[in-house]
Amino acid sequence: MLYPKSIAALIEHFQKFPSVGPKSAQRMAFYLLRMPVSEVQKFAQALLDAKQNTKTCEICFNISSQSPCEICTSTSRDKSIICVVSETKDLIAIEKTNEYKGLYHVLQGLISPMDGIGADDLRIKELLKRLTADEVQEIILALPPSVEGEATSLYLTKLIKPFKIKISRIAFGLPVGADLEYADEITLAKAIEGRREL
Repeated sequence: MLYPKSIAALIEHFQKFPSVGPKSAQRMAFYLLRMPVSEVQKFAQALLDAKQNTKTCEICFNISSQSPCEICTSTSRDKSIICVVSETKDLIAIEKTNEYKGLYHVLQGLISPMDGIGADDLRIKELLKRLTADEVQEIILALPPSVEGEATSLYLTKLIKPFKIKISRIAFGLPVGADLEYADEITLAKAIEGRREL
C-alpha cells in the first residue's frame, strides 16, 4: 500500500529512532493521526522545547537546562568524588538510587574500534583536566560490563593512575551486556555500595 507523502515521511522519521522497525513506525504514525490536533501541537512543541532548551554542561557534559548543570553547581554534593558514566541516561539511573552524592563526568560514549569510536571521540581530556584542577580523591568508574565498557575502564585506569587518586569500579551486580538505564534502583544501589578499588 502506498501512503500519502506526508504519512510516508512521518513513518520514515519514526523509523530513525533506535529499535523502531517499519511496523512500529507505522503504528506510531497512525496513532499520531488519531490524536486531537491540540495534542499533536503539544507533542510538536515538546520536541522543539527539548531540542532548543537542552544544553550540555560545560563541566561534566551532562544534559541540562543550564550550564553548569544543577549537580555541578550544588553545594550539597561531595566534590571529592567523580563518578564516570558513559551517557546521561546512566547518570539518571544512578541518581534514582539516592545512594550517590558526589559529582559526575559523562564520557558521551565508550571506546569502540568496531564503531570507529576512539578515546579522542570521548570527553576523556576534559576528565583529566578536572583531576588537575579539583580536589578529587576518588574516581568511580560506572561503565557497563561490556567489551566496550571494559576497554574504556582499562584505558581510563591507565591514564588516572599517575594522579595518585583512588580508582574504584561499581560492583558487578549487573548482568554482562546490560545497560545501566534498565537496572532497578536496588541493584544499582548495591553495585555502588560494593564498588572496589582498581
